[in-house]
Formats: sequence, structure tokens, C-alpha cells
Amino acid sequence: MQLKQLEAFLRVAELKSFTKAAQQLYMSQPAISFQIKSLEEDLQVSLFQRRDKKVLLTEAGQLLYPEARQIVKHFQRVKGALEELRGLKTGKLTVGGSTVPGEYILPAMVGLFKVSYPGITVSLKIGDSREVAARVREWDIDLGVTGAPVEIAGLSCTRWLADRMMVVAAPGRKFRRELDLAGMVAEPLVLREPGSGTRQVLAQRLAEAGLSLEECPQAMEMGSTRAVISAVEAGLGLAVVSVWAAAEPLALGRLEEVVVAGLNLERHFYLVRHEAGLGSFALDAFYDFLQGQKAEPGAVGPAAASSGTPERP
Repeated sequence: MQLKQLEAFLRVAELKSFTKAAQQLYMSQPAISFQIKSLEEDLQVSLFQRRDKKVLLTEAGQLLYPEARQIVKHFQRVKGALEELRGLKTGKLTVGGSTVPGEYILPAMVGLFKVSYPGITVSLKIGDSREVAARVREWDIDLGVTGAPVEIAGLSCTRWLADRMMVVAAPGRKFRRELDLAGMVAEPLVLREPGSGTRQVLAQRLAEAGLSLEECPQAMEMGSTRAVISAVEAGLGLAVVSVWAAAEPLALGRLEEVVVAGLNLERHFYLVRHEAGLGSFALDAFYDFLQGQKAEPGAVGPAAASSGTPERP
């Protein structure tokens, strides 16, 4: 039993005419007759009888008619819902961001995305880079944005926005405004937890210089960038934070940048998702939208993102 057969059956039953049904369905009368005959053969019953030039339902046809209407209506509702999904008029999306992009970049990006697609509901979850990647792998979130590259089978990891991390301290600190690497690692450091992208990048850059982060004196270990900045403002030590996070406290004079010679802290954020073809219409649209943005490090809030029409990669 096929949908076309049911649609033909309903139209003939309602119009009591094969000819009129064919006209409304833009089909030939032989085509309509073929659909009805095929349906009768599938069900092994006669559905119509002809009386006085009218086409009337048999007892079997009367039994089928209300059920066929429900089936066709249900299919049309499903079809309509799918068309809305394809047209991005509705949908749900869960995005995970590591601390810096999750707190300082993605909220503004989601806001801009919602201007074009107000019917899509977006949920934002924040964790460290390792946690975000794990939740993408487990299908708990649709798209992750991390501060370090991810290498997990089945996931794609694409470089996104540029970032610059900087060494910061409290104003009026005892630390010098300029340090070399040896001087920096001799000072107490306020660090993020081991799973964070910021910590991974710092550990990697120190290792490239022959130094070990684990051997550096640690003042505290914090679970968020905001907590790290608060600890630095309290004078507990130096810290390495993203320019996205440091921009406001630097502008307000709550932090000062410490220049460290020989330390390259440039990095990128990354978009992490399951491999192409495994996702929703909303995910594909948001992914393309993010790749079309040209936000600059250091800008915070909606002004950080391009206000133009999203461009596809």
C-alpha cells in the first residue's frame, strides 16, 4: 500500500468521480484507475462500485476511508515539519564551548545567528576543551568550540578564529613589566585545570623551549578563566589568559600585561563535530555561519562578529 494509492482513493471517494479526481491530481484517468486497481489488489477487496454514473464506496471502502484520511494527514504533517527543518524555520541545536569561546565569543555569535533563524533553539554548554570534545564524541552536543586541536576518531576538527594569549598580573605588582622565560616560570602561576586548551597550549610552548609547566611554582589551579583573572587581580601570581578574556579588565586597569621575551602565545579556536553528513540542518547552518564570521581577538560582545550576510566556506 503506497501513499499515492491512498491519495487517489481519497480523491475518488470524495469527488465520486475518476475523471474529476484525475483532473485535481493532474493525472490521466487511466493512471488514477491503475492506482485504485493496485490498491484493491494489495488489499484483496473491491473499494468502489458504479451506480447511475456515480462512483460509490463499497463496505470495504467505507472502512478504509477514515483510516486512509488519518494516514495521509499524518504524512502531510510529517512532511510539513521536515520542510520547516530544511528551511530552518524550526530546529534544535546544542553547542559546547570551552571557557573562552563559550563565555566571551559564542553568546554573541548565537545572537547574530538567531536574527536570521529565530525558530532554531540553541543551547550553550561550557566546559574545558577536553570535556567539550568528549561530549561531541558521545553525541551529547552537536558542535564543540575548543581552544586546542582535537584528535578523536570520527570527529572533524577545523581551525576557526585566531586568538592571542598573554601573560597578565595585577597592577602595582612586584613583577617586572618585562620578563624572559626563565623569569616567568620562576614566578607563581595561576593555572587552568589540566583539560583546558589554554593550559595545553602553554605547556606545549614551554616544552618547545625545554621547560616543564609542571615544575613551575603554582599559586592556584582554577576551573574557569574568570576565576583565574580574579585570582590575578587579588595579587596571587601571574597567569596566561586569552586576549578575549583580558580585554575588559585591561581596559579598566584591573590587569597589566607582562611581556615575556621568547614566548609565542598565538593560537586558534577549533570547530569540532562529527564527520560530514552526520548532523542536522540546524547544525550545518550554524557551522557554515561560524566559518563565515571574521571576529577579531580582543573584541567582546556583538561587535566582535561581522554583521554582514554569513558567507559559506
